[in-house]
Amino acid sequence: MRRDSTKEGLLKGHDDDGYRNSFDNEGRDSSDLDATEFLDPISIESKQTGRRLRRWSIRQPFSGCGRCCIILLTVVFAVWVVVAAGGAFVYKKYNDEPEYGRSPPWYPTPQGGIASTWAESYKKAAKMVEKMTLAEKVNITTGTGWQMGLAVGTNAPAVYVGFPQLQLQDGPLGIRFADNITAFPAGITVGATWNRQLMYARGKAHAIEAHGKGVNVLLGPCVGPLGRMPAGGRNWEGFGADPYLQGVAGAETVKGIQSEGIMATIKHFVANEQEHFRQPWEWGLPHALSANIDDRTLHELYAWPFGDAVKAGVASVMCSYNMVNNSYSCGNSKLLNGILKDELGFQGFVMSDWLAQRSGVGTALAGLDMTMPGDGLKWGNGDSLWGPHLSRAVLNGSVPLERLNDMVTRIVAAWYQLGQDDETKFPRQPPNFSSWTNDRLGLPSHGSPSPQDKVEVNKFVNVQANHSIIAREVAAEGTVLLKNENLLPISREGLEAARLKTRRDIVYRATGKRHEGKFKVGIFGDDAGEGSGPNYCKDRGCNQGTLGSGWGSGAVEFPYLVAPVNALRREFDSNKVELHEYLRDDLPSGSSDKAAIEELELCIVFVNADSGEGFTKWNDVSGDRPNLNLQKNGDALVGSVAATCGSGSSDVIVVIHAVGPVLVEKWIELPNIKAVLLANLPGEESGDALADVLFGDTNPSGHLPYTMGKSLEDYGPGAKVMYLPNGVVPQQDFSEGLYIDYRYFDKHGIEPRLEFGFGLSYTTFEFSNIKVSPKKTKSALPAPRPDPAAKPPSYSSEIPSVDEVLFPAGFRALKKYVYPYLNSADEIVSRPYPYPDGYTTAQPLSGAGGDEGGNPDLWEVYVTVTVDIKNAGTRAGAVVPQLYLAYPGKQGVDFPVNVLRGFDKIYLEKGETRSVSFDLTRRDLSYWDVVEQNWVMLTEGEYTFSVGESSRILKVVGKW
Repeated sequence: MRRDSTKEGLLKGHDDDGYRNSFDNEGRDSSDLDATEFLDPISIESKQTGRRLRRWSIRQPFSGCGRCCIILLTVVFAVWVVVAAGGAFVYKKYNDEPEYGRSPPWYPTPQGGIASTWAESYKKAAKMVEKMTLAEKVNITTGTGWQMGLAVGTNAPAVYVGFPQLQLQDGPLGIRFADNITAFPAGITVGATWNRQLMYARGKAHAIEAHGKGVNVLLGPCVGPLGRMPAGGRNWEGFGADPYLQGVAGAETVKGIQSEGIMATIKHFVANEQEHFRQPWEWGLPHALSANIDDRTLHELYAWPFGDAVKAGVASVMCSYNMVNNSYSCGNSKLLNGILKDELGFQGFVMSDWLAQRSGVGTALAGLDMTMPGDGLKWGNGDSLWGPHLSRAVLNGSVPLERLNDMVTRIVAAWYQLGQDDETKFPRQPPNFSSWTNDRLGLPSHGSPSPQDKVEVNKFVNVQANHSIIAREVAAEGTVLLKNENLLPISREGLEAARLKTRRDIVYRATGKRHEGKFKVGIFGDDAGEGSGPNYCKDRGCNQGTLGSGWGSGAVEFPYLVAPVNALRREFDSNKVELHEYLRDDLPSGSSDKAAIEELELCIVFVNADSGEGFTKWNDVSGDRPNLNLQKNGDALVGSVAATCGSGSSDVIVVIHAVGPVLVEKWIELPNIKAVLLANLPGEESGDALADVLFGDTNPSGHLPYTMGKSLEDYGPGAKVMYLPNGVVPQQDFSEGLYIDYRYFDKHGIEPRLEFGFGLSYTTFEFSNIKVSPKKTKSALPAPRPDPAAKPPSYSSEIPSVDEVLFPAGFRALKKYVYPYLNSADEIVSRPYPYPDGYTTAQPLSGAGGDEGGNPDLWEVYVTVTVDIKNAGTRAGAVVPQLYLAYPGKQGVDFPVNVLRGFDKIYLEKGETRSVSFDLTRRDLSYWDVVEQNWVMLTEGEYTFSVGESSRILKVVGKW
């Protein structure tokens, strides 16, 4: 990226998608493709640049309507504008709208096929693609339309060459819209395990189920949003608020998924950090939010985990809804061509998020390879931005045939790379479930109004196998013990005999009341129970009953959900324990209930906080949370229980299910709150996994994948969701740069409630004997970019005959189904196409690139750090050693206090000592230099390596 004289590294420069709605050379321009029912784009000359910029004017659609009708409609529209957009842009002048495309141009799209790891797949793909007709090529790159197949996304097949229709399905937590599948713990719970083996195992089990359901492409894992904003609605789909943790977890998940021959999709590329204003019109504005990020921050934070996924061989990358530096992500040539395909050497295909494509030719030139679900600017209308328009654009020369061939080859190569050409493993047939109906019989194209015969769409194939074991293990290891004052683990008899006697003596001295008989335990909170069932609300879009996942496209239909109260009923010894249940979010007011609560000897309170994707709202949670508070009266419930349980003298345990950080300041230090557990989003095995930890069957080993602050302000101004727009195109400047989550707390000396990486155990660990062993000599820049290990395929450049994309005679077309066909050759008109600024200027190849994952030298190990760890406590358990790096100082360059650069998880018996090694690569030790446009290692001064159990509990230190 270029260096701007006023702001180093800002992605700022030429407009790479200013023509993003110009599709072909037949007069079909932005007026045709981006007009809405009420607004027409008009062209205004910018006073600053003299360029023609698009603005909006009110159309006159009601010329035949009476005056009253016009007045009424005008009022209705005005109210709609104010309500939908918060009224903000009503007061903005439309000529305040910023220029599109501040991200610099990067053309042409690098061709796939340069990596040795993909060479054989590209050879096979080339042989198939060279035989395809133009219609078949367009079929493969274009979705067939929303609800036009049984999966959430399908492209069309290339029948004559033997390429099948691909079935793409959400999501990162399990197989969305499917029956008889596993509802795994959410990504944030996986991140909290800090267990690489479990990350891989969950991905593998997920893929086995996808295979069993007939899915080719899983739309996960998710590493974006990264978690810049702790109240962000979809943070829970990812693995935590640190790029290194996200990168490792994402890569291990990709490896697990693809080990079963299923294509993984890493998403959302990039900087889709909040749900408000994430896409046009969803929040009443004609444009999505623009995330404005400087060059270094983009590389070191937001793009970092995508690099890990590419290095792991991920088949697909999904571009996000939002703009980045005022260019839509799916049409941002710098992001897709320059960073992803050149610098990171990505060999698979880029797909759009569903309706994230905002132009036709512009996105093709910018590096998009597949559009999903196929519809263009509106859901389910069958009017694709590609499909027949892509056929026309190739024939009239707007989209070079070379670009289309590369798009198709990347998709076909990914299919070969995952072994999906083996029909014994991947039979050519639709999935055995429908995303659109639960009935056995249904329509093959549910969204089309055309007459169709019903067929068997749901075969109710059970693919769960024994995956509940993995789900339970992830949920248990992802449970974080936040506080424990000599209470946990508890006994199934309530308390052991000696402890019980001691406890009752204390209560007697404090209250004068002597408890006799069974141990009395109270369970409080709607979150402890089943509620109306886990699937009560569509897409899990409400908070009732125990919280097992967030909502949206990342959620699934639960086959079952073990509520905590059910597990506790089963596990407590009913001969010794008397259970009292108050599965509500306040205390009952009846005198008998109050008296019973005052007799309780242990109280367990369940509270939660939910969020999800922006298309659904629950109460005041519009995707993003409005704050970090517990929901459903959680704080008051905890306080009331603490004050009333055993007349305020009995022990209280608080269990939190949450999508992200919550504030616990109102009650965390109350004297009788003796234990707090953060169970995150545990999936179907919720109650069983929690019981494993409460009763000590599993020693807690979860650690926070984010920081828990004492207030939202603690996270800094950049951590606040933009709830009201600041313009027609909301501008969100990532001005905090590298300083999110624990990096911000460290930089500004803010004491968190609980730091990133924190987690207690039932045992204790000692760290000693740190050793730093250099493997390679320090050098500022990586080795020169290597020559390609393989040569991309080459094809004929002759534009095919229009006959290849004309509707076949007698063809029966389904309404709203996206086809590649044209009605007539007369539709093809060739005129000079207005390519984006910078399109004819070839960009220099990045020194950070050269292979899958980037320059191979970036992945070489330069130093190894070892440390001895001893279990010095009374129980066996797992420890999570974490390595944090402090850079040497350099004049003019700002570095975080510490950054995570290694972690592991090992199980130690009581008294056992083991050595743990951390291999640090050149990339781990480098920073992104905006002048060099490369990763730079510091050769002067010493690197500091600190190892411990959290970002602030660092027990041993070494230097290099």
